[in-house]
Amino acid sequence: MSDILRTENLTRILPGEVQVTLVQDINLTIGKSEFVAIMGPSGSGKSSLLYLLGLLDTPTSGKLWLENTETNLFSDHQLAKIRLQRIGFVFQFHFLLAEFSSLDNVMLPMRKLGLLTESQAKEKASQLLDSLDLHDHKHKLPSQLSGGQRQRVAIARALANDPILILADEPTGALDTKASMNVREILHGLTRSHQCAIVAVTHDAVFAQAADRQIHLVDGRLVP
Repeated sequence: MSDILRTENLTRILPGEVQVTLVQDINLTIGKSEFVAIMGPSGSGKSSLLYLLGLLDTPTSGKLWLENTETNLFSDHQLAKIRLQRIGFVFQFHFLLAEFSSLDNVMLPMRKLGLLTESQAKEKASQLLDSLDLHDHKHKLPSQLSGGQRQRVAIARALANDPILILADEPTGALDTKASMNVREILHGLTRSHQCAIVAVTHDAVFAQAADRQIHLVDGRLVP
């Protein structure tokens, strides 16, 4: 299994009179089509690590490679382009635009990337929503959807530009048991149907059991 992502001694320290170490000396590899769950107590650095892996934050030291390319050498503009093209994000709260339909929310990343015509983007967004059993909800606003349906729209949006990596931060944290199981099964299936790797932060032991591998953080460090 080839690696999609690799880190070497990845460290993030918040500067200040009293420095705060968020994560320290993280050495991690994520394989193609691998589903990895990050677990650990609150405040252990799970979300901080996820933001570093997603190029949303810059490490204080250490290196990160995405598809064998060292991202530390890139400008902010280049990092933003990589995020748009190669990484999808799913958060605990869906962050759908309230005034946009499900279809338009999924089309947003495609419009921003600008590789498809409007009709092509619309067709692709429609197919993604169909694949997540949302064919009857394409023209509904987020306020007209259940929590589980909104999260499925967010997953469709994360898939919009065919990412190689999806990062999820407590994707089932705001859902009931049935919706959580649905989202868990969808994410696990994406590693096969879309050939993308998934890294998910979770407190949910049942969710984590569905992953191919679990890693644990304590006080910002990986532990066995």
